Amino acid sequence: MGKGELTKQRITAEAARMFNSKGYKHCSMQDIMRATRLQKGGIYRYFSSKDDLALAAFDFAYNRLRQRYRVEVFRKPHASHRLMAVLELHGSILDDPYLEGGCPILNTAIEADDTHSALKLKAQKAMDEWRHTIQIIIQKGVERQEVKTIDAEQLGAVMIASLEGAVMLAKLYSDKTYITRIIHHLKTHIESLAIKEKV
Repeated sequence: MGKGELTKQRITAEAARMFNSKGYKHCSMQDIMRATRLQKGGIYRYFSSKDDLALAAFDFAYNRLRQRYRVEVFRKPHASHRLMAVLELHGSILDDPYLEGGCPILNTAIEADDTHSALKLKAQKAMDEWRHTIQIIIQKGVERQEVKTIDAEQLGAVMIASLEGAVMLAKLYSDKTYITRIIHHLKTHIESLAIKEKV
């Protein structure tokens, strides 16, 4: 990878961190210049506008989340273990330096709701993929008799809404207890659905 590509990646990563923690509207180009130690011209050499950078930054943050799914969730063989891994992953989002502001999908969905249609569309597509992923884990688990028969769409929606709400409360009150409580509640529910493996 060439020096220019590395610089572009560094700008994107720092912008993702800044946008996800401060928000798109409240994060200025001066903030990004300070974070990257580059002048405005150095940033605009790679991105035509703040909007262009915001779209690339969202992709970076979401791809980081997807990569963590591949490593932390899909290496588990049993559906209930995969669902538990989803909970653990989202419980640790605030500890990820590039996701310290919380879930990039939630943050972008709230902020871009009526103000940035391209970002809103990216958030919708990302949420669709996340919902689909959880539903498939559940459906495959039912088919393989790893979990009891349950409405996969409903459980997926409850999991996502609960996790996102917990992250929002944790950020609002600077208290991760909200995440711990929700994860404990969801784990208990998933454990009640798990069908024990036959020995």
